[in-house]
Amino acid sequence: MRNVGIIMRRELASYFATPLAYVFILIFLVLANAFTFYLGGFYERGQADLEPFFNFHPWLYLFLIPAISMKLWAEERKSGSIELLMTQPVTLWEAVLGKFFAAWIFTALAVGLTFPLWITVNYLGRPDNGTILAAYIGSLLLAGGFLAIGSCMSALTRNQVVAFILGVVACFAFLLAGFPLVLDVFRGWAPQALVDAVASLSFLTHFESIAKGVIDVRDLLYFGMLIGFFLLATSIALELRKAD
Repeated sequence: MRNVGIIMRRELASYFATPLAYVFILIFLVLANAFTFYLGGFYERGQADLEPFFNFHPWLYLFLIPAISMKLWAEERKSGSIELLMTQPVTLWEAVLGKFFAAWIFTALAVGLTFPLWITVNYLGRPDNGTILAAYIGSLLLAGGFLAIGSCMSALTRNQVVAFILGVVACFAFLLAGFPLVLDVFRGWAPQALVDAVASLSFLTHFESIAKGVIDVRDLLYFGMLIGFFLLATSIALELRKAD
């Protein structure tokens, strides 16, 4: 874990070494507030909750998270710095974890900066703060899932733009896994058990359950297993492409 921590701190510092981090945080905060107040009708609803705020998180993450994850490994492979990284006394798995946790902490920082909304809703009414806290946890788990998928897509290519597109497509498929748009692809030939299994992979289903204040062990296991699977896939993809 010491090596993971070293890589994590190095990567986290690299985010703020360029204006990219500040631009991302600014865009996220502006869009989150715009969607909450204008599209979500925060004041017009007359309810003391943050439902309009969290409802748009999956769609914000769909494009913003792949923008973060696209450079995790694609840039390393393009510049050749991955070979330098592997000469250090760290394992590939430690590097994968370190980079992932750095991106996740950075995303958590951006989400945490929305705390004035929480203060505002408490000033205007008496919300269920337990539900709001659960929704924040669900949002971070959702972001972690998106980042793990994006990390895997970034490991498959040297091109950041390609990594971004692959990340968006893969995240979109998981986001709408429980909807007819995705299920209709399987219904024509797959057994019902497989269709049900695909439907259970939907990000929206698990996120909405937590956002309602219900922290189910099954939802936590889903996000934990999904993150673990895609980080493992990232490690395997990098191992297979060492000679590229």
